[in-house]
Amino acid sequence: MAGHDNGAKLHSSLKQRHMSMIALGGVIGAGLFVGSGVVVHAAGPAAVLSFLITGALVVLVMRMLGEMACALPAVGSFYEYARMAFSDKPVGGELAGFLTGWMYWYFWVIVVAVEAVAGANLIQFWLPDIPAWAISLVLLVVLTLTNLVSVASYGEFEFWFASIKVAAIVVFLFLGGLFVFGMWPGAVASTGHLLSHGGFMPNGIGPVMAGAVAATGFYFGAEIVTIAAAEAAEPQQAVARATNSVIGRVLFFYIGSILLVVMLVPWNSAGMATPYVSALEAMRIPAAAHIMNAVVLTAVLSALNSGLYASSRMLFALTRRGDAPRSLAKLNSRGVPVRAILVGTLFGYAAVVMSYVSPDTVFAFLVNSYGTVAIFVYVLIAFSQLRLRKRLEREAPGKLKVRMWCFPYLTWVAIFGMLSIVGAMAFIPDQRTPLALGIVSLTVLLVAFTVRSIWRKLRSPDPGYEM
Repeated sequence: MAGHDNGAKLHSSLKQRHMSMIALGGVIGAGLFVGSGVVVHAAGPAAVLSFLITGALVVLVMRMLGEMACALPAVGSFYEYARMAFSDKPVGGELAGFLTGWMYWYFWVIVVAVEAVAGANLIQFWLPDIPAWAISLVLLVVLTLTNLVSVASYGEFEFWFASIKVAAIVVFLFLGGLFVFGMWPGAVASTGHLLSHGGFMPNGIGPVMAGAVAATGFYFGAEIVTIAAAEAAEPQQAVARATNSVIGRVLFFYIGSILLVVMLVPWNSAGMATPYVSALEAMRIPAAAHIMNAVVLTAVLSALNSGLYASSRMLFALTRRGDAPRSLAKLNSRGVPVRAILVGTLFGYAAVVMSYVSPDTVFAFLVNSYGTVAIFVYVLIAFSQLRLRKRLEREAPGKLKVRMWCFPYLTWVAIFGMLSIVGAMAFIPDQRTPLALGIVSLTVLLVAFTVRSIWRKLRSPDPGYEM
């Protein structure tokens, strides 16, 4: 891969066990435990189909990423692939990379702020007298320091965060399965509430499709393993394993657990505000609220930890190509992009402050725009794979160790599916604002790219000019 780093290199300190849990845990976000109830309440038990539709798209995107990452290992992953894919077009590669990299960075720094606020609210469940802003600050500082120590430190924290999330889902599926099949004390084998209260699809197909739109954001994070591969001891093996296991992860963690939730809890009950707590209470498990609060807090801290990591590595990749100030590329002796981490952290601090000072304006804009931006990133990933696959087949077919299934048909299916989700947002009242604000964010980046290109031409005719 081309690009400068002034001799600075990331360290390959992530072990196979780190990569395995980053891949597993990346799929399980806090949204699964909290936000899934909104989808179920709207679509009924058919919410399982909503998650299945979106999960299928994520599986396809991950397969595309696996193909590109195994054939062309690169710092910055899909940011670099976007540049490569459109490099034969006038400014196409630069623009595609610029948009992909900055949109992804924007997504994760907002996640950092959102999760810091969410974590504070969860901790206040046990410590109500401590101000939420103080808890948010402590969470940000602790996990920032963790990321600043070394990539191995990030990997170790994420290993344990992900382990707890995975263990929680596995135990939930096991206990829920015992209850549904009548093997739990006092339980009778039945489909529970799956077909009652109006049937499997009580509100028709519309809410199911709207639920697929809402569920999209729950899956983001699965792609982090391809970014972490740049700092793994065995990058290609790790990505290949993650790619090959993504179907099982989506079916097991999401579809399996949501199916149990709709069988244990009536879809139209008030309990859907906290679906997993209600499911545990239905099984008469004591201290259900405390248990799930701890699990959700773990998921939130995992997302916060991953957000700091992913945003800093993407910003580091942007600096290598001149898409961000070179001064941010500095690595310390442990191979950590310190300045890139601190920039993301400072943005997170500012956003947290806005969540308390201006919750209905600035913070609301950030929260409502970042989900749509993430979909745009996935669309660019799909178009990048479409072009790079054809180039690899011509120039280096031997590098295609992992191949996208049924190429190019399933790539086009994924593109059509994601664009359909974006289009559907225009017809769903609750999604119109996120769509509009996502488009505003994209427009701002397009303007920034145009201004930067003009500025470069005026300052230096040399195409190698750097920021």
